[in-house]
Amino acid sequence: MTCLAVGAMVLALSSPTFQLSWTHSVEHVEWQEEWRVSAAGLTLDTARIRGSGAGMEPGDRAVLKDGWWEWPGALSVPSLALAASGATAGGWTICTDGTCLQIGTAPGAPLIIAPCGDLIPEPAASSRTNG
Repeated sequence: MTCLAVGAMVLALSSPTFQLSWTHSVEHVEWQEEWRVSAAGLTLDTARIRGSGAGMEPGDRAVLKDGWWEWPGALSVPSLALAASGATAGGWTICTDGTCLQIGTAPGAPLIIAPCGDLIPEPAASSRTNG
């Protein structure tokens, strides 16, 4: 079981992967990213967009597949910080294990996505003795 912290939520994942998607605020085109969770952080495996435009150029080695520009990811990070301005049409959608959640739809502090181990410390070993 993999644990992923999303803002104030904690998700228990049966697989170490999740998809993050959103609609670009200017071009109104869908963007999707496939991420993998590990103890070291998050690794982008694949990214895709339904078009291109302002700030949305397909990545290196992109191929057009079923109407999507898709390319392999080349990024590993300890966490993601998603700005939650509330000014875009709908925030983000995070999907894993067949379930999707809408996040960041209202203005607020940035949402942090990270493996739980990065945000939740392991409990300290008990040094209590019975005497």
